[in-house]
Amino acid sequence: MLDVDSQKPPKGKWSTPPFDPRFPNQNQTQNCYQNFLDYHRCVKRMNRRGKSAQPCQYYFRVFHSLCPMSWLNRRPLPPLPPLPRHQVQRWTQQIQDGTFAGKI
Repeated sequence: MLDVDSQKPPKGKWSTPPFDPRFPNQNQTQNCYQNFLDYHRCVKRMNRRGKSAQPCQYYFRVFHSLCPMSWLNRRPLPPLPPLPRHQVQRWTQQIQDGTFAGKI
């Protein structure tokens, strides 16, 4: 069995997100949404602990790869925090307002 480090792409190279067995179907909308939630949970937890949010970068890159391009704003993407997309911007606003339906 291969170890986790040998399965990671070389630094600076990012092709596509790896297969996630929780989302085996072609429609990856739920995968996009779940990685969005995982990213924000990770950032929130790291900030509470006073640590760098760098480990959360994986979720950031996955949800930016999976979510439709039409949700992107036309600005360049910063490494952290994520640039809001159309739907993601609404989710982010709901999180800030405290009206978000999911648990973060």
